[in-house]
Amino acid sequence: MRVFDSNWMQIADRLERDDRIVLPVGSTEQHGYLSLGTDALLAERVSVEAAEPLGVPVLPVLPFGMAPYFARYPGSMTLRIGTYVAVLRDLLDCLAGQGFRRIAVINGHGGNAPVAGLIREWISEPRPERVQVLFHSWYNAPKTAEAASRFDEDQYHGSWLENFPWTRVAGVEIPEGSAPVLPRSQANNLTADEMRERSTDGSLGGAYRRSDEDMRVVWDAGVAEVRELLEEGWL
Repeated sequence: MRVFDSNWMQIADRLERDDRIVLPVGSTEQHGYLSLGTDALLAERVSVEAAEPLGVPVLPVLPFGMAPYFARYPGSMTLRIGTYVAVLRDLLDCLAGQGFRRIAVINGHGGNAPVAGLIREWISEPRPERVQVLFHSWYNAPKTAEAASRFDEDQYHGSWLENFPWTRVAGVEIPEGSAPVLPRSQANNLTADEMRERSTDGSLGGAYRRSDEDMRVVWDAGVAEVRELLEEGWL
């Protein structure tokens, strides 16, 4: 259930029976021929589909993350690590103060990974009651990655792995074939200007597309894995 589809009284009533909530986090950044909102769209959608049969509320996705390496692609946005960590801390403080004791942060962007350190620090701080926080990057979680690997080992930014019907842009023709793979060791050391020069269309390599049938297999695995986390991932 989307928080935006509820009023505060309904959420309060739900909280009396279940102290779980989902916070999707993503990014607004170039994804080649796909939507600038790809990471945010996927994080929110996988959260909603996973949580729906459980009745767990899902907050609106945090659409901005840390993506300094894409800053030269127009429309891409990035937060400094101190800003991002402060925002996540404020959100966790707010949820804990309202009584949520099991918070699942469902991540759709690799650049947000440093926040896992904040979460470990945050949950160790003294509180009247224990609060559990799970940080789950849905796209490379074990079962989802295994499903994707059945089709292609090359799983890079802006490639087929993120090419779902709901991340495509109307009127944009996605190329056939593949883009040259930019080695991760190089990508991790490129400045924003160098990234723009090396990847002219924004894809970091691999096939641009696969069939919707293949993509459904990957998506269903992602939804099931997030749902399993919401059901069984708590202490």
